[in-house]
Amino acid sequence: MTIQTVDPRALRDAFGAFPTGVTVVTACDGEGHPIGFTANSFTSVSLNPPLLLVCLAKTSRNFAVMSGAQHFAINVLSETQKDVSNTFARPVEDRFAAVEWARGSAGCPIFSSVAAWFECAMEQVIEAGDHVILMGRIEAFDNSGRNGLGYARGGYFTPTLASKAVSAASEGNMELAAVVERRGEVLLLGEDVLSLPSVDAHDGSPTETLQKYLETSTGLKVSIGFLYSVYEGKSDGKQHIVYHAVAGEGDPAGGRFLKPDALVAAKFKTSSTADIVNRFAMESSIGNFGVYFGDETGGTVHPIPAKDAKA
Repeated sequence: MTIQTVDPRALRDAFGAFPTGVTVVTACDGEGHPIGFTANSFTSVSLNPPLLLVCLAKTSRNFAVMSGAQHFAINVLSETQKDVSNTFARPVEDRFAAVEWARGSAGCPIFSSVAAWFECAMEQVIEAGDHVILMGRIEAFDNSGRNGLGYARGGYFTPTLASKAVSAASEGNMELAAVVERRGEVLLLGEDVLSLPSVDAHDGSPTETLQKYLETSTGLKVSIGFLYSVYEGKSDGKQHIVYHAVAGEGDPAGGRFLKPDALVAAKFKTSSTADIVNRFAMESSIGNFGVYFGDETGGTVHPIPAKDAKA
């Protein structure tokens, strides 16, 4: 048997192609103090008996308490709770002060305004390489009907928000574009004046149209990711929809990959393109993406919808 060396970062990126929901796993330590961490490695296991699982890294500061807990809870975050995800993904001293919560029947912290929650008895702790699998038997749960917060390729996405935005934009003259990324570099067209790859859209699925255009024009395998920007172009009268995308290996037939944080003095085709590239450079450095809505002169970055009702 030949054992190949696996690049952990490349493998992590490949795993990130699978869109997931976002949860916060909670429990209590031996003194009854709440603990919790953000995780997207969560899945249902069985209806009868009612089982679920979540994976926990052995390097987690919560490892000892979580793996030894008799009960734990899964809080499936809603589209309005990106800030909660970020809080519980960072080493914040008092994470629970930033969220409204109450204790479940087994004492586990249950968050308000989540899409769903499950309180479980620890069924089994299974060794799994550099993680353990926490298997839980569901003792109580609730489903609020809210839409869940999504996560894919290092960024959040909000299914309802994206659907509404694309539907509204598609009613007019629409141009599709993409921030095509590969290992932190972005595909840009042009020599002296740079632009994002883009194509006019008419009928059909915007993502399918964009993917076909990108793969045909670049000769690369391209995966369309999350919605990144929706804005009205006052100068050209078009509705612009920009997606994040990831390119496969190879030299592009058109354009070149450049580091976005090295383009401060670069000249772009439009001010909107410059804003998109600069925002992407900033957001990718912290792994925290949002969706821009507005026009060429002003708008708002919405990491989550204003109103709607990773460990």
